[in-house]
Amino acid sequence: MEKLGKKAKDLITDFEGIITSKHIYLDGSVQYALQPTVDKEGKVRDIQYFDEKRILIIGHGITPVLDETNV
Repeated sequence: MEKLGKKAKDLITDFEGIITSKHIYLDGSVQYALQPTVDKEGKVRDIQYFDEKRILIIGHGITPVLDETNV
């Protein structure tokens, strides 16, 4: 299942966000980047990276829109 764009959370910290990237390392480990929503003051919070086995999909998230002129 494609996880990019899905809403997810880390099972250990309960950190939630949208999966914006997937990282595959030379040793075969996989991590996903979660972009959280803005905080109460409207500031953008930092992306956090989590191992694949710690991620739980909790929502549909967003559907990326590709601009055909840039593909």
